[in-house]
Amino acid sequence: MIGLLVGGIAMCALTIALFFLRFWRSTGDRFFLFFSLAFAIEAAHRVLSVATALPSEDEPAFYFIRLCGYGLILFAIVDKNRRREKSRRKE
Repeated sequence: MIGLLVGGIAMCALTIALFFLRFWRSTGDRFFLFFSLAFAIEAAHRVLSVATALPSEDEPAFYFIRLCGYGLILFAIVDKNRRREKSRRKE
C-alpha cells in the first residue's frame, strides 16, 4: 500500500514538473525551468525511496536528494528577485 501511495506522489510531482516545463517553453523564463527540475528531482526521490531496499528514508543520500531539490527552488526564487532588481536599477 505504501508503494502505491508513494507512486501517486511521484506521479503528481512529475505532472507538476511537466506543467512548469510547459510554462518555461512558452515564456523562456528560467524560473519555471528551475521549478520543473526541482519537482522532477522530487519525483525521482520518491521512486528511489521505494525502489531501494533501505529500511527507511533516514539515510544521508535521501536527504541530499531533497536538499538539491529544495535548494533549486530557493535558488530560482533568489535568481528571479535579483533579475527583477537589476531591471529596476537600469530604469
